[in-house]
Amino acid sequence: MKMARCFLITGFLLTIRLSVFALDYSSVTSALSDVFYTRIDQNEGTTTFRSLLIPFGGRTESLGSAYTGFCDDVSYLQFNPAAGSIQNQTQLALYHNQWIADSKMETIAFTTRKTNFSLGSFLSCFYVPFTEYNLFGDRVAGSYYTETVGGINASYNFLAGYNFKGLALGMTIKGGWRGMPDYTDNDTNSLIEGSGLEQSALAVMADVGLMLQFNFLKFYSSRDANVRFGLSVMNLGAAFTGFGSSKGIVLDDALPTILAGGLSLKFIKPITISVDVKIPVNLQTGTFYMLNESLGIEVQFTKFLSFLTGFQIKGATPAFSTGFEFEVFKLRLNFNYTLDFTSSFNPFNRVSIGAKILFGDNGRSKVQEQIDLLYREGLALYSQGKWQEAIDVWNEVLKINKRYDPARLGIESAQSEIEMFRKIKESLKFE
Repeated sequence: MKMARCFLITGFLLTIRLSVFALDYSSVTSALSDVFYTRIDQNEGTTTFRSLLIPFGGRTESLGSAYTGFCDDVSYLQFNPAAGSIQNQTQLALYHNQWIADSKMETIAFTTRKTNFSLGSFLSCFYVPFTEYNLFGDRVAGSYYTETVGGINASYNFLAGYNFKGLALGMTIKGGWRGMPDYTDNDTNSLIEGSGLEQSALAVMADVGLMLQFNFLKFYSSRDANVRFGLSVMNLGAAFTGFGSSKGIVLDDALPTILAGGLSLKFIKPITISVDVKIPVNLQTGTFYMLNESLGIEVQFTKFLSFLTGFQIKGATPAFSTGFEFEVFKLRLNFNYTLDFTSSFNPFNRVSIGAKILFGDNGRSKVQEQIDLLYREGLALYSQGKWQEAIDVWNEVLKINKRYDPARLGIESAQSEIEMFRKIKESLKFE
C-alpha cells in the first residue's frame, strides 16, 4: 500500500513537471499577463525622460531596486540622496546596463565622505540606435536617440553618535538632455537640419531624501546599526522642449517623479532583507500611478563574496533578478541578470554589470582606533581608582568625537565615584 502510494505521488509530481516543461515561453508569458492584468496602469507612459527609471545596474538591480532604505554603495545617488553621509568608503564606479533589445545605459559615479559630510556626482547616458527608412524601405539615416543625465549630491548626517546613528539629510541637483537626431525629408532623402533639436529637451530637477539607522532585534555583535529606514522624493522638476522651433521653447511632458520609502533589516549577520514601496507621480496633472513594490535579499558568504536576489512588481510587470558581488584588491564587481516575466525570455536582455574602486575611508578607521585606545586606557585607570586621570583621558576622546557616548558615561560615573569618596572622607572627619 505504501509502495503504491509512493508510485502515485511520484507519477503525479512527474506529470506536473512534464506539463510545466511542455509549456512554451509564450504560454507562460500569457498566463502571467492574465494574473497581473488588474495592475495595468492606464496612465503609464505619460511622462518624459523615462531613462530616469532605469537603474544604474549591478547591485541595485540584483536587489530588485529595493534600495531606498539600504543604500550602502554609490548607487544611493539614484535612490536616496541622504545616504552619501553614511557610506563607509570613497568610491568610483562604472556601470553598464544592457536594458532591452539595443537600448543600453552607461554610468560613472563617485562619492566621498569626510566625517559626517559627503559629496557625490554621477553622469549617465541612455542610448538607442535610431534608423530611418524612406517610403521604399531604403535606409536613409542612422544615429542615436539619447538621454543624458548628470547630478551633484551633498549630504550630512546630523547628531551621529555611538548609540544614535544620526539623521541623514541630502539633496541632488540634476540636469538632463534628451537628444533627438535629425530626420530626413521624404521627397529629397536629405536631412532636415535642426529637426532633431526641435524635439530634444532640457530637464532641470532635484532629489531630496532622509535616512535613519538604528538597532532592532539584533542577534550579532557590531557597531553598525542593523536597521535602515529611508524616504526620498526623486526627479522634482520640469523639462523644456522646442529649441530652435518657430513656436519657441515650451514645457515638455512631466518628469517621472517618484515618492519612495524603504526599509532594510539585518537580524543575523550574513543576511540583509530590503523592501521598497514607490509611488510614481505626474506633477503636471496631479496623477498618482500604480504602486511599485520590490523585495531584495543579500546573503554574504564571506567578506568578499555575496549573493543577491530580488523581486519587483512595477505596474503589471513582475520581474525577478539575481546576481553576485565579489571583491578583489579594493575592486568590487557586480553581475546581474533580470528576467521580465511578461515581455521577454531573451537571455541577452536585462544584463548589467558594475565595477567599483574602493579608495578607503579618509582615515576614519584610524581615528576610531585612536578613540578605542584612549577609551580602554581610561577604563584601566578607572579600575585602578584613578578617577580623575580617567576623566582626563576620556575628555581627550570627546575632543576627537564629542558624541562618543561611552566616554561621556564613563566621565559621569568617575565623577560620581569622586563625589562619593569625598563624602565618605568628610563623614570620617566627624567621627
